[in-house]
Amino acid sequence: MKVGFIGLGRMGQGIAGNVLRGGHELVVYNRTPGRTDEVAAAGAAVAASIAEVCAGAEIVITMLAHDAALEEIVHADGGLLASLADDAIHMAMGTHSVATTGAIAAAHGAAGKLFVACPVLGRPDVAASGQLGLVPGGRGDLVDRCRPLLDVIGRRTFEAGESPASAASIKVTNNFVLGCAIEAMGEAFSLTRKYGVDPAVFYDVLADGMFNCVAYKVYGDIIATEDYDRVGITAVLGLKDANLALQAGEAVGVPLPSGNAWRDRLVGAIAHGDGEKDWAVVGREQARASGIE
Repeated sequence: MKVGFIGLGRMGQGIAGNVLRGGHELVVYNRTPGRTDEVAAAGAAVAASIAEVCAGAEIVITMLAHDAALEEIVHADGGLLASLADDAIHMAMGTHSVATTGAIAAAHGAAGKLFVACPVLGRPDVAASGQLGLVPGGRGDLVDRCRPLLDVIGRRTFEAGESPASAASIKVTNNFVLGCAIEAMGEAFSLTRKYGVDPAVFYDVLADGMFNCVAYKVYGDIIATEDYDRVGITAVLGLKDANLALQAGEAVGVPLPSGNAWRDRLVGAIAHGDGEKDWAVVGREQARASGIE
């Protein structure tokens, strides 16, 4: 299968590598040219434009950081709506708002183009190992056409149904729960540190007991060791995700009080110059608020 790929950030690099290892022909495009070097060395062709990455592609994947980037790639002169073949599928794998995902789906439909939203669950190292969770939303026949790619990109597929916006809602809500869990851990580590507890000991308590799961092990370890340079998702992108969750709740009248606490910690971390640290840096922000240096 010939696959186009747009957006080679941390997550995109790992996903693109697995597409190549799955035996697919891959053409990549990125607005920052240097980010194509690694996948080009692995065998991908590098396109100079969106039109070129779409030429002959059966599926074009986008893995973009935010809504504005997706809207630009889709709607720009020479963008996806203008360049995608009528029988090709645009599969958007980034984390995007429910509203924007719905609008992008509608724009594709109006233009006679095919669209599947397929946000991913996992950090960049998980993407590189082909172990992501995948949440496709779109027409069943289109999801079936994407399945050869889904099989090499992820470990499990959670089908959201016919609506691309439903897939976005699952991703946004998943990140909301994860972000609130990280915020709660930051509070818990600060509290135990105030009582003289070694963070490593409290981490063992969390990770060995009822919180024996990937999220608590990975992010609990980052907070316990204060290794905030082990970046999967930056605090800046975490703030975007917090805002997406709060916006989604407001749109349907669902209050998310924990989300406000999570968002405020992210805002504080960014204000203290930690915007490019891992989003678990809310643990450091909580420590600051607790008088812990």
